[in-house]
Amino acid sequence: QVQLVESGGGLVQAGGSLRLACAASGRTFSSRAMGWFRQAPGKEREFVATTNWNGGRTDYADSVKGRFTISRDNAKKTVFLQMNSLKPEDTAVYYCALDRQSFRSGPRNGAEYDYWGQGTQVTVSS
Repeated sequence: QVQLVESGGGLVQAGGSLRLACAASGRTFSSRAMGWFRQAPGKEREFVATTNWNGGRTDYADSVKGRFTISRDNAKKTVFLQMNSLKPEDTAVYYCALDRQSFRSGPRNGAEYDYWGQGTQVTVSS
């Protein structure tokens, strides 16, 4: 079994920054892409960012491009999401997920991920 645990969420003012972390267990972490997704109340889960297995390729939703940065430390089995210039519309529960396949760029479709964390709440006030 693979377990993912998010941390770093909280309450910040618009324009502020927050750094999320996702700690993983299991031997497959370093060979698979990781993704960040979020879900706001009444909304469907949406793609935020992904990083491939070695962190060399990243992908971002248009809504966060230029503001968010995804990175990973395979030695520590951790993926990060640095969020800058936060906006109220960024308010959501943020989830990290592990790609079900190895050695590929992270897909945007959540159905391609087979392990999920429990989520961490990010609230951006105006």
